[in-house]
Amino acid sequence: MLILINTISNLSKFYLSPWCFVIFAFILILSVIIGAKLYRNNSNRKVKKDLEVTLDELIEMAGYSYDLEQDIFFSNMYAWQRDMGYCRLYDEAAAPLSIIIDCEPIYFEYNDKRWLIEFWKGQYGMATGCEIGVYATDEPNIDVIGLFNGPFYYCVGDDELLQMSFVLTKNGKTLFERSHKHWWLTGFLLGEFSEPSELIMNLYITLDNETMRDEFLKGVLAAGYLQEEIKINANTIGIKFDKAHTNQPFTRGKATDLITQRKNKRLCDEYHELTKEFDNSLDKIKAIQEKAPDMLDKVFCIGKSKELFKSFERIKRYLK
Repeated sequence: MLILINTISNLSKFYLSPWCFVIFAFILILSVIIGAKLYRNNSNRKVKKDLEVTLDELIEMAGYSYDLEQDIFFSNMYAWQRDMGYCRLYDEAAAPLSIIIDCEPIYFEYNDKRWLIEFWKGQYGMATGCEIGVYATDEPNIDVIGLFNGPFYYCVGDDELLQMSFVLTKNGKTLFERSHKHWWLTGFLLGEFSEPSELIMNLYITLDNETMRDEFLKGVLAAGYLQEEIKINANTIGIKFDKAHTNQPFTRGKATDLITQRKNKRLCDEYHELTKEFDNSLDKIKAIQEKAPDMLDKVFCIGKSKELFKSFERIKRYLK
């Protein structure tokens, strides 16, 4: 603008008719305005492109992919979480991190290994979701003084993946479904708030053979399920995960759950208010990036985040 003023001032030193001077000044000002608008549009396009790239990277860094058709996030085969393994300590760490979920670990032995197939469903911070995880170990228990004593399970390798599927319903309405040969089958619906008791997870797992199926079945019965609650078709076992049969983490309590869930619902409500003009999670996250960037960290705590696995740094020195 200073350059524009100086230019007009210099021109005034030459003889120009009043009309010529006015017309020239108008054209010059109009050119500056159009140029500034074009610059802003180009900048906005660049920012939008950068946001898209960053969003894809953020989702992948979190260990997930996005299903546009169902508007859910789900875990990748080679997500960083696969290096973390699993132990009971992780379940205990969930509630303090705003993850209020029902846990159902099924233990059994097969092929000279101890196995853990665990189901989860509930509220993962700002998302409603569920999981099936498959883990195994041939190592003895570990004893981390003052932290943990018990078995540490490794995520199974590509040659031990199991065909799994589930349908997650809330108060009788289907939220989403997934089916894949995997070690960690998951689904998370961002912005949906639920109490774990509102959710039912109908799941199916196909075991490698009859022996593995029978050993897994023993584990399911030992967890407290009744024979009539279990469906068997060849080597596939179906379970209705409604109310957890096993002891839940001691970090879960009525009072603390209530406080945490109030916070989770408030965040979900705020998320919906900020993104109400959009109809899918990707566009909503972009809106959050622009309107409330401080909320992004909570958005990308989809499922199980790195905070949940902080204890692994102390545990891993005890592993072979």
